[in-house]
Amino acid sequence: MLAVYLRNHEAAAQGGAELFRRMASSQRRRPWGPELEDLTADVVEDLRSLRALLRGWRVSPDPWAGLTVKLGERVGRLKPNGHLVSRSPLSDLVEVEAGLDAVHAKAAGWQALLAAPTPTPSVDLDDLARRAEDQVARLRAVHVQVAAAVL
Repeated sequence: MLAVYLRNHEAAAQGGAELFRRMASSQRRRPWGPELEDLTADVVEDLRSLRALLRGWRVSPDPWAGLTVKLGERVGRLKPNGHLVSRSPLSDLVEVEAGLDAVHAKAAGWQALLAAPTPTPSVDLDDLARRAEDQVARLRAVHVQVAAAVL
């Protein structure tokens, strides 16, 4: 069960990292752009930590799950936003909300692993859980700024 759980979270974290990279790139000139760049670096570092955890438990990532998440992330871009060929300002808000969902899921994953009876190989889950909660708070602040700017 643990291997399946870890593989699913690794695939989702891969998709989350792609989402954050896209947000940081497309919103870099906005007032909240630097914060999104910092959050992206944190999310990518957390993905590295999760992959180290998988290696420690001798669990290999599921390439099909990763591909499915990547495909889903790309299809998720095809949402009706009132603009056919250009990016809608509303996309900034929707992406930040998706980022919040991703970071909440990551925080829940770290908490679940903390509750698991299996010893954790050389990864500080408490620190990762704290980092995720900090990321939620920072992303909520970005969300307020984006909402004020686009609504």
